[in-house]
Amino acid sequence: MRAEVQNTVSEIEKSLELLRQRMDWETAQFRLEEFNARVEDPTLWDDPENAQKLMRERQALLDSIKTHDDIKQEMTDCIDLIELGEMEEDEEVVQDAEKALMDLAKKAAKKELEALLNGEADANDTFLEINSGAGGTESCDWASMLARMYVRWAEKKGYKVELQSMSPGEEAGIKSATYKISGHNAYGWLKSESGVHRLVRISPYDSAARRHTSFSSVWVYPVVDDNIEIEVNPSDIRIDTYRSSGAGGQHVNTTDSAVRITHIPTGVVVTSSEKSQHQNRDIAMKALKSRLYQMELDRRNADINAAHEAKGDAGWGNQIRSYVLQPYQMVKDLRTSYETSDSAGVLDGDLDGLMAATLAMDVSGKSRAEAQGED
Repeated sequence: MRAEVQNTVSEIEKSLELLRQRMDWETAQFRLEEFNARVEDPTLWDDPENAQKLMRERQALLDSIKTHDDIKQEMTDCIDLIELGEMEEDEEVVQDAEKALMDLAKKAAKKELEALLNGEADANDTFLEINSGAGGTESCDWASMLARMYVRWAEKKGYKVELQSMSPGEEAGIKSATYKISGHNAYGWLKSESGVHRLVRISPYDSAARRHTSFSSVWVYPVVDDNIEIEVNPSDIRIDTYRSSGAGGQHVNTTDSAVRITHIPTGVVVTSSEKSQHQNRDIAMKALKSRLYQMELDRRNADINAAHEAKGDAGWGNQIRSYVLQPYQMVKDLRTSYETSDSAGVLDGDLDGLMAATLAMDVSGKSRAEAQGED
């Protein structure tokens, strides 16, 4: 095999080794047998919550084993085809197998990154909060563009998206919005998006067609599992009800059903305005507990803590990523130096490359650009 093909095989084998390490390969089959035995226990569903948790853990282990075995088998098949093609001097077979091997390397690298999502809350569902910053109407429009971008990304992942609350802009867009995004590793993927996002474009609201710079902030925090105890002292919170505003139609509330909870010691404020008052109170309390849990995670993790402290106001000097639409097309993450000219694709939800670069940096301690410079 050519040196390039051998290097591709080596990269796939490295990814397979990491996958084995992450699932503790030596004990994986033993743990799967234990899970299977417990699933057959007729008393399992006497405790539905624990039963569902066990089924999720079992399925995650099954998926990990299958992913590893499928990649390994496909790699073996490609190598066999290349060797057969070379023996029979069939260049077309060799080229097709080499291309399949390179595609497999990309797939293996993606699965490797997903395996790195093993933080305390990475597998959890997540809340995603977007707030417009400096820039007035421009910023509100930018916030709505970000909301669409993340909703499209989540839908492509097969995640469930629920709008928790929204405050419309005075002329266009939104002042703020909070979504709950549900799916395996939703928080693990989205946590790297916390920070200030900067947009440069020709303003559709400027009759002189001048370039404008807008800012909006994104904050991501995990949905707290019911089995995680977060105590909130009733004397530490203030609960307000109010009549929510919206675009009209069926979403206009006719009673003071929206709920705002303020946690006085920390200043954390959460709202919910999409359900009945009783449901909104429950949703807002869960959101508050998630925020407080995120703060606890921040204290345990110096890197995440530093990132949130550096977020600052949604304005100049605090951005983590720039989206440039004029005079050229570019999206660049300022933490990893990862950039792409496909700004339209990014704004349509193609975020995996940006997220993966940040995730890889979190693990290795260096940006992808720095790592490539060492090659």
